[in-house]
This record gives sequence, structure tokens and C-alpha cells, in this order.
Amino acid sequence: MKSITLVDIKAVWVALVSILGFWPGEVHAEQIARARMHCLSLRFGYGTGETGLEKLELTTLPAGINGELAPIYGPCTHWSRFELFDQLSGTVKRGVLFLDTPAFTDANNNGYDDFFEVACPVSGVSTGMWRYAGETNYIALTATWMRPAGSVVGECVLNFDRGGAFTHPFYLLEFTGAVAFVAGSNVVSGVITLTQVGATNNRLSGPVSFKKVAPDRFDRLELQSGTVTNAQGEQFAHLNALFYRRPAWPTNYYGYVALADGDPLTPAAADYWLWLFAIDDANDSDGDGVPDFSDDPAIGLPRAPVLQLILGPTNLILRISGDVGRVHQILETPSLTTPVWTTNTTLVLTNDPQTVSLPVPSGTRFWRVRAF
Repeated sequence: MKSITLVDIKAVWVALVSILGFWPGEVHAEQIARARMHCLSLRFGYGTGETGLEKLELTTLPAGINGELAPIYGPCTHWSRFELFDQLSGTVKRGVLFLDTPAFTDANNNGYDDFFEVACPVSGVSTGMWRYAGETNYIALTATWMRPAGSVVGECVLNFDRGGAFTHPFYLLEFTGAVAFVAGSNVVSGVITLTQVGATNNRLSGPVSFKKVAPDRFDRLELQSGTVTNAQGEQFAHLNALFYRRPAWPTNYYGYVALADGDPLTPAAADYWLWLFAIDDANDSDGDGVPDFSDDPAIGLPRAPVLQLILGPTNLILRISGDVGRVHQILETPSLTTPVWTTNTTLVLTNDPQTVSLPVPSGTRFWRVRAF
């Protein structure tokens, strides 16, 4: 992208060279990053007791059963109500339990708990406490977890001290896929397309928008509220959420996203509402260690300067047509055979075109203008 013009002015040979530098001009291009969402709630199927005549179900609903073991900020990581049905006597006992999931592990070193990743196996024991409704004293609870790698279904044995043991299936809710995004200086816009692991006929898709948060604009973004849609056309509204990038995992961004209702099959109450949304962007166009997802947009070429030389009464007038607001550097050399370019003038164009006065040289002189 170079043009050379030779002009004969009173036996003075002048070469005008228009050269592009690499400087401002944002290039907005769509890119792809991996994306993943998992619910922090677990879905429990009903459990059977040791005699086979007792049935235990979990629920976070004030009335009805939804099978949810939900996250809570309290004595344990999770909680639920329970209903214990004795098929022999026909009686129902109700209560509440608090339970930890197994201790955090990260065998694949991606910064996330293996327990909630379908690809990772689970084997462990955790503890909690329980009590019947109307009672005040809690009793010890132990859970034994087992789930093979690649399966959304695991087994959990809840052992209620002085209450018996119940074996339940439990299910992970995980979606994986991609986000197609366009990075801007202050806003990252995109569209997510995620498919539920273990249920290929279900997906979540929709637009997302992230605002960069100063002063940590490369490491902190705010997801704006919006909606995503599943394969059945049901919409899930989500609230604003902060996303972070951690130095130990520099390509990962994560945030906890609250859905107004994560399970439309139980419309009476909001449940399955808290999800971890993770984005892994391996794109780094400028190689500065900041993924393109939060980096400033890539820099493109400015408009090539167009040069015109005019002989004045006592000087030369160089007319430069180019992008207003851009840096333009005028360099000169006496020879193109072994050129040694020196800076004559550096200026920011305030007009298009803009003129610069140059002295009439005593011999051959070459000028070039570089636009940044």
C-alpha cells in the first residue's frame, strides 16, 4: 500500500512516498469462545430406605416436590426440605436438611469444581445436619457420593443419624457450547449457543452483553440483564452479574448468574435459579496475554495519506490528505539507494487536506509521510 510520485521542480527531484503505519482504527470482527453454564442446584430423584417401604423426596417449594438441593449461604453449601413417606403406615413426616457437597477438587486445572463438571468423576463423602419440622435440635447427616465421568447421573446415599439411610439418584444440570462475540472498547456483545449435556434436544441461546468495569476493565465485566431461550421457546430472564478473570486462569471469565426461574415445570416458585457461567477465550490477537474477549479491539490501518507538492515563492508546500486526528510523520532522505530517513515534522492532522511548509532543498531530496 505505497504510492510514489516524482515531481520535477526547477531541476529538484522530489519523491513523495505515502506509507501506512499500524495505529488507530478499531477492527470489529466476530470471534468464538467456549462457554459453559452449570446450575449450583442438584436435582434429586426420590430415595428408597433400607426396608424398601420408605420413600424420601427433596424439595425447596413451600408446597409440592421439585427435587432440588439448592445452594445457600449458611452452615452448609446446600439445603432442602424433605418429605418422608412410610408406605406401610401411610404417614408423611416433613423436615429440613443442610448438606455440604464434597470438598473442592480441580483435577483438570480449569479453576472450577470437578463435582459440577459432567466430564469429571465424583467420589466422596460430605456431612450436614437435619431435623423434623417442629423440632429445634439438629441431628447429624452424612452423604456418600458417586458419579462416573461423562455421566449426568450419580448416586447419593443420605444417612440420617437416627433416621435411616436413603439411596437417591442425583442429576447435574450443565450446558456447554460457545459464545460468538464482538469486542468493543467498553462493551462486548455476543450470542450464546449452549446444549444441555446428556440431553441434546435441549439448548439455551440468546444475546448477551458485557460492560467493562473500570479500573480493572480487562479483568472485570458486568453481564447486563436479558433473556435466553430454550429449545421449547421458553424464555429465562437473568439479572446483571459481575464476571471476573483470574491470573491463575487468564483465559477464563466466570460469574454467578441468577435466573428468575430456572425450572419452568414448577411455575409456583423460583427454583434452580443460581448458575455459574464460564467463558474460555483462547483468542489473543496481539499476544499481550489478555484474551480478545476483554482486550481493546484489534488495531487496523488508517487511510493512506495522499500527497501533493506545490512550489511556492520561497518554499515548498506539502499538502497531506488523510484521517483527521491521526498522527502523521514527515521523514526525509537525500538518497533512496542507501536511505537514512530523518524526521522532519510530526503532526496530528486537524484538517483534510492539511498543508505543511518545507524549505526548497539545494539538491535532490525525498520525503515520505507515515500515517499512524
